[in-house]
Amino acid sequence: MNKKIEWKEKKTSLGNAVIISAITAIVGIVIGANWNNIVGNFSPYLGGNVKSSVDWSSLDEVYDRLEVAYNGEISVDKVIDGAKKGMVDALGDTYTTYMNAEKSADFYDDLHGNVGSGVGVEMGLRDGYVRVLRTLPDNPARAAGVLAGDIIYKIDDEEVWSSSSEEIAKKLRGETGTKVKLTVVRSGKEISFEMTREEINNVSVYVEYDNSTAIITLIRFDSDTGVKVQKIASEFKNKGINKIILDLRGNGGGYVSAAQDLLALWLDGEKMYTQKSLHFGNVTTSTVSGKAILKDIKTIVLVNGSTASASEIAAGALQDYGKATIVGEKTYGKGVVQSLFNLSDGATLKITTADWYTPEDRSINGEGITPDIEVERSYEDINKMRDPQMKKAKEL
Repeated sequence: MNKKIEWKEKKTSLGNAVIISAITAIVGIVIGANWNNIVGNFSPYLGGNVKSSVDWSSLDEVYDRLEVAYNGEISVDKVIDGAKKGMVDALGDTYTTYMNAEKSADFYDDLHGNVGSGVGVEMGLRDGYVRVLRTLPDNPARAAGVLAGDIIYKIDDEEVWSSSSEEIAKKLRGETGTKVKLTVVRSGKEISFEMTREEINNVSVYVEYDNSTAIITLIRFDSDTGVKVQKIASEFKNKGINKIILDLRGNGGGYVSAAQDLLALWLDGEKMYTQKSLHFGNVTTSTVSGKAILKDIKTIVLVNGSTASASEIAAGALQDYGKATIVGEKTYGKGVVQSLFNLSDGATLKITTADWYTPEDRSINGEGITPDIEVERSYEDINKMRDPQMKKAKEL
């Protein structure tokens, strides 16, 4: 390599790897940084104009000095945009972010899976590098030979190893039929792949059947995911389904309302979680009654280190009520609620407004959900198409 970088291969477990700034990001299908956002219940209370008691004159003073002394052109729009971002970043909260109009549009596209064409790579920050977490079936990356655990080093010969998952994802996306060169580092060696971007079918949930077992895989909690799961479940009786495996691995969250719809299949009007807020007190959320058609069906939930946010709400509630056995690796531990606020210029603020707690009043933030049965799945397992976690779930 031209640049002297000490590529460290520390951890091999997909679930236990450390996640710093993003949970996951998918090229062509999105799971992570943009899907670990819960739309909180406090948004209605925070609308409208709010008068600030802060004296902003010191900011005016800084700009006045720049305007008369800076040896160059000043873009007022960029300065204002930077000030907004700096204000939010100064809070030091990973999950509270400011997105300008362009990034806001990308965020909502990602949240709903509208990301155009890509190469079918799910990735996330692991051990200091953005790595491939999974390649999607029947997509360019898997066909080319990209493997889980690969460090993303260059795109079209431009070094991106120090960039965020979101920035890398944006570079890998493009028009259908266009080519992209991806260079990864595997076992300390550079490997390059030439791929042609393809449109990705970005479903949020799908089901497979193994005799009398239904395997429900949730990619993310989209706005209509809960309704889709309820429709899937309504067909189980006619299909003779008496066992369920709910796969939440790699699911970084999404709309909490979708998790509420999902849990209503097992919890009949019972408490789902409690939000505790410094400014707005405590709010308890329950599922609706009359839809718990799966409450007596044997259920296994699969989780890993990329299971986060709304997924942890679902897994935690099912575990607390004894409705499911949790199998896999400890979850990420994102126990805080974000609310989305659309600003007048097309920008969006994503603000941490509360902490959430499971029905048994467990705080998961920074701790995660500990599985009832711990089973590790390594990058080597993934690349060799082995799934000891799924195997254990079927055994159970």
